[in-house]
Amino acid sequence: MVVEIDRKPMEVKRVLIVVAFLAAAALVFLGVPSPSRAQELAWGLTAIPGLKVGHFTLSERPTGCTVVLAEGGAVGGVDVRGGAPGTREIALLDPVNSVQVVHAVVLSGGSAFGLDAASGVVRYLDERDIGYRVGPNTVPIVVGAILFDLSVGDDPSIRPDADCGYRAATHASNEASAEGNVGAGAGATVGKLRGMARAMKGGIGTASVTLDSGLTVAAIVAVNAVGDIIDPTTQSVLAGVRTANGQGLADARLLLREGASNGPQGGANTTIGVVATNATLTKPEATKVAQMAQDGLARTIYPAHTPSDGDTVFSLAVGTFSGSASVSTIGALAADVMAEAIVRAVRAATGLPGLPAAGDINAGR
Repeated sequence: MVVEIDRKPMEVKRVLIVVAFLAAAALVFLGVPSPSRAQELAWGLTAIPGLKVGHFTLSERPTGCTVVLAEGGAVGGVDVRGGAPGTREIALLDPVNSVQVVHAVVLSGGSAFGLDAASGVVRYLDERDIGYRVGPNTVPIVVGAILFDLSVGDDPSIRPDADCGYRAATHASNEASAEGNVGAGAGATVGKLRGMARAMKGGIGTASVTLDSGLTVAAIVAVNAVGDIIDPTTQSVLAGVRTANGQGLADARLLLREGASNGPQGGANTTIGVVATNATLTKPEATKVAQMAQDGLARTIYPAHTPSDGDTVFSLAVGTFSGSASVSTIGALAADVMAEAIVRAVRAATGLPGLPAAGDINAGR
């Protein structure tokens, strides 16, 4: 008796093996980390043990605040490169100053009014006796930065306050953080080289990477830039200043070379964020990581660090990683996750009246 063997399943299996091999080879050739070498850049800031993220979004107008809690304390640093920053308590992050840890970072909309959101976070921490010990007293160390979103919506008198910060802190958790039109990203916009009439919706995004060693670096960022958002892998524009008919992307790189004249209003923008690691860092090292993370802004925002932006990046180190890692490695990864978080922010954003999101326009064509 002759037994017929169906060879089709075997042939399909061989094809699938070849395809998988070629795909893996392509990833290695392109320098993309494989799952065996590094996890996806997607989980977010809460991949860092000891950190929580909370958002509160106002319903009356697109604005809100985002809180990063480090209730056990984290060594902090900061780097400010925009020409129009709005910040709170950043002088204490100077490496020459005494306080070594911070307990929260607040990112808020509402321009300078939004700095008040940090007061609510101070109250939240004080109720839980979390802070810097000064004799019998406990003082929560809360730093923060704001972005301008008062031109989004109908009533600029509605802005984040202390209650917003308190509620964001109350909602904070170590679960994966929401992205897009939430918290500090609710009223964020991008692409304002030709004014708000041709701008697009920004948002908030987060990303992280974990190496096989266990070293983790993560970022969260509220993207409210003057400039366009560029995909660093393709160099295509994801969101930014639109063409005159509002249906396409004008590309700020071309506009500037053509002599764009009606630039944005000073101080009406700003990208603010936090990078964090589970490594142990000193204050000078945390400051260097914040500086290196700004490279992620420069890769994805064009132009970045302008006189009209208040671009500010905080860094946190919680010190739970028992291995060794160089500041150079941590800083380079911080720039990577910052860039990824910025891309995720605009991709997760949803449009508002007169402010389409990246998903509403065929970007890159």
